[in-house]
This record gives sequence, C-alpha cells and structure tokens, in this order.
Amino acid sequence: MRFVIIGAGRVGLRTARVLRDEDHDVTIVERDEPKVRRARNEGFSVVDGDGSRETILEDAGIREADALGALTGDLNVNFTACMIANHYGCRTIMRIDEAYREGIYRKYADEVDEVIYPERLGAIGAKNALLGGTIRAIADIAQHLQIVELTLTDEAPVNGYTISELQLPADATMLAFGKRGQPLEIPTEDLSLEDGDRLVVLADFDVLSEVRQLLVGETAGRAARNAGSGSGPGGVN
Repeated sequence: MRFVIIGAGRVGLRTARVLRDEDHDVTIVERDEPKVRRARNEGFSVVDGDGSRETILEDAGIREADALGALTGDLNVNFTACMIANHYGCRTIMRIDEAYREGIYRKYADEVDEVIYPERLGAIGAKNALLGGTIRAIADIAQHLQIVELTLTDEAPVNGYTISELQLPADATMLAFGKRGQPLEIPTEDLSLEDGDRLVVLADFDVLSEVRQLLVGETAGRAARNAGSGSGPGGVN
C-alpha cells in the first residue's frame, strides 16, 4: 500500500518506520529542515513543504495514495491535509493533541476516517503496565467511558457464577467473553466464569473500580481499593 505521512516529528517518523518495515511505500511531507534531513538520512522519500497545500500533497503522490496520516502537532495543518486527501479518495487519519479532547473529536470525527490521540495511547500503555496482567485498557471511548479487558482470577467474587448470574453495575456492559486460551466471542448466558477467563467491558470511569473488584478480586484489586472502592460483590445475585 501507498501512504503519505504529514510530519516527520516523533509520531510521524515512528509511524513511517513501522509502515516501511512492513514493506509499504511511504512518502513523508515535512517543512522543518532538520526534520527533513533526518527523514532523508533514514532513507525516506521526503517532500519539503507545507502539508496543508494541495500542490505539495500532489508532489507527494496523493493521487495514488491509499491513505494519508496527518500527524503533525498543528491541528489546522492536519485537518486541511485530511480534507484535501478526502477529495482524492484517500483514507484519512488525523492527529489531535490531548488538550483538545472531546470537543475537537465531536467537531471533526465525521470529516475524517479516524482521529488519534498519541498522548492518550501512550497513557493507556503506561496504565496497562501499572495495572498488571489481569487488567488491560483497550481504548478511551469518551472522557468518562473506557473499554477494558479483565482476566478473571480465583479471588474474584463472581468466580463460579454463570454469565446469566453476573450483574455488572448499571454503567457497565460486557462486550465479549473468552474462556482461557480461546478467542473472544459474544457471551452466552450458560457459560461459567472461571479463573483465567477474559471479559471485555465497556464502563464509565466511575464504576471501573467496582467492575475490577467483581472480576479480578481483592488481591489484584489493590489499586481499586486505594482509589476508595469499598464495595463488595454487589450486583451478583
């Protein structure tokens, strides 16, 4: 596949490296001379110029590209580049900074194929390391809404119950379930909950501690207790 990456900074250059390592054709657009030199020194094809200008994008091969990643730190450049690329039928990915958060996402989400928050993705990775192997954040859907994957432990209050007997908090919904060593799937009511099973849950931040305590238990739920969660296995009949 052919990709045009706007920006040879930390995010753009790393993305370009990954794509090239997978044998994709990558062209970078960058106007900062030191960044241009660095990208060229790494062997990339670089168009020196402003990624928000159509003539520059044409020089970068936007007519033949499959997708454009607008990954600079300038939201205006990113948005304009995506609008131009959309005109040429490209898939568009726009970077926004964490500071803009949900207001910008709601404003531009319908105009581009995907909006990414590099800082948020990095924070999710750090959070997973801190939480340990039984809890893994997958995505922050909105300011107060997150998808998490939890691995059931033998300390979990719901261990031994069936899916039909599991009652999560009102602001939490199970999306997928997988027995130990098996793929995730849509859960069925008669499946039992056992040590090592995985559950993917969509939950409001306010109830995440309760969800963790129910599915992971006291031993792995120390972080939840420290955050002030004193709830027991409520919600289970």
